Amino acid sequence: MTTPPSPLLRLTERLGLLSVLYYSQGLPFAFLTQALPALMRERGVDLRAIGLATLLGIPWGLKFLWAPWIDPLPRRLVLLPLQAITVVLLAAIAFLEPVAAASLAPVLVLCLAVNLVSATQDIAADGLAVGMLAPGERGAGNAVQVGVHRMGMIVGGGLLLRTWGVLGWSGTFLTMAGMIALASLPLLVWRPPPRIAGAFAPRIRLGDWLSRPGALAWLGLLVACKAGDALASGMLRPFLQDLKMPIEEVGDMLGILGFSTGLAGALTGGVLADRFGRRRTLLLATALEAAALALFVLPAAGYPQSWLWPIAGIESFTTGIVTAAVFTVMMDVCRPGQGATDFTVQASALAIGPGIFGALSGFVAKGLGYPAHFMLASALAFAGVAYLIAYRGRPPFRLDAPVE
Repeated sequence: MTTPPSPLLRLTERLGLLSVLYYSQGLPFAFLTQALPALMRERGVDLRAIGLATLLGIPWGLKFLWAPWIDPLPRRLVLLPLQAITVVLLAAIAFLEPVAAASLAPVLVLCLAVNLVSATQDIAADGLAVGMLAPGERGAGNAVQVGVHRMGMIVGGGLLLRTWGVLGWSGTFLTMAGMIALASLPLLVWRPPPRIAGAFAPRIRLGDWLSRPGALAWLGLLVACKAGDALASGMLRPFLQDLKMPIEEVGDMLGILGFSTGLAGALTGGVLADRFGRRRTLLLATALEAAALALFVLPAAGYPQSWLWPIAGIESFTTGIVTAAVFTVMMDVCRPGQGATDFTVQASALAIGPGIFGALSGFVAKGLGYPAHFMLASALAFAGVAYLIAYRGRPPFRLDAPVE
């Protein structure tokens, strides 16, 4: 008789599959959102244009519009083709190196396409995660999810920026394409359990989710937890470039150190969310993150640049905790059989709301200067803490709901 796999082994297999999917998102996402702004600034692109370039991530905010059509489809049928399309798009960008700011347009269009494909892949991946993870596994599952996404960001936003001088434009994008192709191999052998998903289910409608009592206040809470960080991070790379920091050092600080401490924060946040409680974890982490954002005022005001290293590490660590905890509570309110749609609606709020602040960041920094910009970002983050303290959601939008 064959011994069935242990629950720990089954959980490990599920988390392993989710790991390659979220790594495949984090790798190009980090390069396009973290490394590309620094490269644009190096080519003389205006701060306002760099801030508006964050709108290339708009598919991540609008993906809720097509999530109901993705939700009923077999996950493997969606995930494999999208991984392949991402590889092709990155390979195409490799042959479109811009020689000046004016020739960025074709590259930005393809970057938008990469974000569109990645956002759609995320719908299926999130639905898979919600369906596979039991309530008591969600903290650990989101720690891994955010952690491997951060690992992809370490490579995309740090290591590839560090090796930019060696690989160049074409080599960097071809390397990303090859890495995602390798990460897709487990999908070729994965055999998902039978999933009941016939024709499109009319009950999966956005209006159903938004009409749930307390839904809008819940979405406001999610936005409030991330708005300050979005305003600050939108200008962090250009700020370092304006300090004349070498682009390799930017990659080391924000890509390698920042994403590594973010990975540690994500692992910590997942554990705390399960053991310490969702509300208390979010309160602690958002307060620490708001304080860390205020620390960026010091180097912006002329204090030693060496202070940026510990400040960046602290801020990334707290952001990792916040992200893992937020994703855990987002899973808690998903309805059975509609995980992809329900999670995507919430994830879109996280993309649209903070995305607006990111798009405005260039105008704020140019109008107020960097010190006031980071102080305003910290104040916005503390406003999110106040919202969280005051929040008293009704079921199912209640923090620290009993674990099944």
